[in-house]
Amino acid sequence: MNIGLAVYTFKNNDMTFNIGQMEKALEQARGKVDLLCFGESFLQGFDALSWNTDDDYDIAISQDGDIMRHLCELTIFFKTDLLFGYFEKEDDLLYSSCAVIERGKLIHNYRRISKGWKVISKADEHYREGAETRDFFYRGMTCNIALCGDLWDFPERFKTDGLLLWPIYVNFSLEEWQNYEQEYADQAYLAARRTFMFNSLSDEPLAHGGAFDFNNGRIAEQFPYDKEGLLIASVL
Repeated sequence: MNIGLAVYTFKNNDMTFNIGQMEKALEQARGKVDLLCFGESFLQGFDALSWNTDDDYDIAISQDGDIMRHLCELTIFFKTDLLFGYFEKEDDLLYSSCAVIERGKLIHNYRRISKGWKVISKADEHYREGAETRDFFYRGMTCNIALCGDLWDFPERFKTDGLLLWPIYVNFSLEEWQNYEQEYADQAYLAARRTFMFNSLSDEPLAHGGAFDFNNGRIAEQFPYDKEGLLIASVL
């Protein structure tokens, strides 16, 4: 089974553009991967929220809404499953979440448990963290998901004998990345022997992207910075 780590540019508050980017990547990945993965908050853009609940309810999407249904339909059309980060709304609450769609169905939805996705001084009680971390099965393979700072704040909660999928969004400089790459590999190894970590590109602020296949605490393979495309990794 092949998993594609998609390193693509998002625009904050432009879901039309971002979904177009997902479709572009799905076309590139067609016939090459079973699951295509996008980074943290890719659907709306990491800095899409204003911390005004009235505005942010319009930005977030629900699990059973039209946009999620459209993304489910894309997996059928392209015969490629999807994993992506997004801002989720349920009733009057908002979350930073990650969805897994398999063959047109939402099979897993994870809500970030660490607080680093929000501006705490501005976010009120409607902006919530999830409470649950658990393994799930994707095509018979055991997987778990951690979103960005989750694995730094609570590594023990993501321990798995399966594959750890780690969508992030960080805007380190290239010089900083050189120092941090191995630190991220070491941190991932606290939870799993095999981890796929994938970042997005953005122009404002500047984020350099990149994707990594961590294996037993070492960088087995990585996708170059400042480039759109796919890192394809084989599992099983």
